[in-house]
Amino acid sequence: MVPLLLVLLLVLLLFGAGFAVKILWWVAIAVLILWLIGFVARPQGGSGRWYRW
Repeated sequence: MVPLLLVLLLVLLLFGAGFAVKILWWVAIAVLILWLIGFVARPQGGSGRWYRW
């Protein structure tokens, strides 16, 4: 019974980690798209950077 519970716990942890990694990939893609839009649509005057830092 204990090995079965350990295997189920391991599967649950791996599924949770996989789901979290998939969410992080989507967040990274969204940030990349926003960065590219800001890079293309930056103001012509000034330092040329659209962000403050």
